Amino acid sequence: MNWSEETVTVFGGSGFLGNRIVRQLVKLNCGRIKCFNRSAAPELEKLGVEIIRGDIREPGAVNDACKGSSAVIHTSAKAGIWGSWKEYYGINVEGTMNVLAACNYNKIRHLVYTSSPSVAYPPTRDIENLDENAPYPDSYIAHYPATKAIAEKNVLGSPYKELSAVVLRPHLLWGPGDPHLLPRIVRKAAAGKLVRIGDGHNLVDLTYVENAAFAHIKALEYLKNCVQPRRKVFFISDNSPVRIWNWLDELLARLSIPPVAKSISYDKAYLAGIIFETIYRVIPFLGEPPITRFVAGQLAFSHYFNISAAVNELGYRPVAIPAVAMADTVEWLKQNG
Repeated sequence: MNWSEETVTVFGGSGFLGNRIVRQLVKLNCGRIKCFNRSAAPELEKLGVEIIRGDIREPGAVNDACKGSSAVIHTSAKAGIWGSWKEYYGINVEGTMNVLAACNYNKIRHLVYTSSPSVAYPPTRDIENLDENAPYPDSYIAHYPATKAIAEKNVLGSPYKELSAVVLRPHLLWGPGDPHLLPRIVRKAAAGKLVRIGDGHNLVDLTYVENAAFAHIKALEYLKNCVQPRRKVFFISDNSPVRIWNWLDELLARLSIPPVAKSISYDKAYLAGIIFETIYRVIPFLGEPPITRFVAGQLAFSHYFNISAAVNELGYRPVAIPAVAMADTVEWLKQNG
C-alpha cells in the first residue's frame, strides 16, 4: 500500500486513541491527514495534520470533512460510564450515521470504525476467549455499550453497497494520555476509596493504546487490499490477559500508593450500583455515581477475547513491549499528578 497517495480523515483524531492513529499515519508518510475534532490540536498541526473543528452530530460538518478523502477512520465516541441517553445516542449513533452518509456522498469505499467489546457480552458473568461469532446480548445495562452496539450494527448493515468496513473492538485502552480508566482508578486508590470487587482472580484483556492504533492501520491496509466490498468485526487486545487486581496493585506500587485493601462481593456492588444509579438519575447535579452495575461487572468478572482472527486476517500483533508500556504509563501518571 502506498500511503503517500492516501487522504485519510480521522474522526476524533485528537482523542486518546485517535491521536496515536494520526501520529502513526504521519510516520507512514500518509499523503494527507485530516483530523476532525471539537477542540484545537496545535501539537498535531505542527506535524502537518489538517485540523477541522466541528461536531460529529452536524451532518454538514461531517460531510465537508470527508471531501476528497480516500478513507475514513472513525474513533469519535461518547465514552465513560454516566450521562444522558440523548448525548450518548447523538454522538455514538447519529454521529456514526453522519459518517456513513458522508462516505456514501463522497464515494469513500473504506471505513475503519472503533467499537467496543462491551457490545458483545452481558457484563454480569465471566467472558472467556470470546470470538467474533458471539451474538449480541438481548439487552444492556449502560448507555455506552447500548449505543455502540446500535452504531456497530449500522456500520455492518449500511445500505451503501460499495462500502468496505472493518469494525474493531479494542478492550480497555490504557497508556500515557488515558483520560478515563487509569487516572480515575489511581485517584480513588490514592484517596483510599478504591475497593476490590469480587474475589480478585478475574482475568481481563487490556489494550495498550499504541497496539490499538496499530490495529487501525492494519485494518485500513486490509481494506485497501480487498477486491470486493466486505465488512468484518475483530476483537483487539494485548493478547495477554492479566489478573486485573494484581496488575493494578503493581501499577499502584510503582506510584508509591498502597495496594487495594478493601473488598466487596459482586452482589453487593451490583446492588449498590442500582441504588446509586437511581439516586443520581433523580438528582442529576450530583454528577457521576461512585459505582454502577456496568462497572461492578467489569471489575468483578473475567473478560478476555480470542484475537486470532485479527492476527491471521489483519496481520495484527501487539507492537508495544509490555515493560516499556508500563514504564511509560507510570511516568506519565507521575508527571500529571
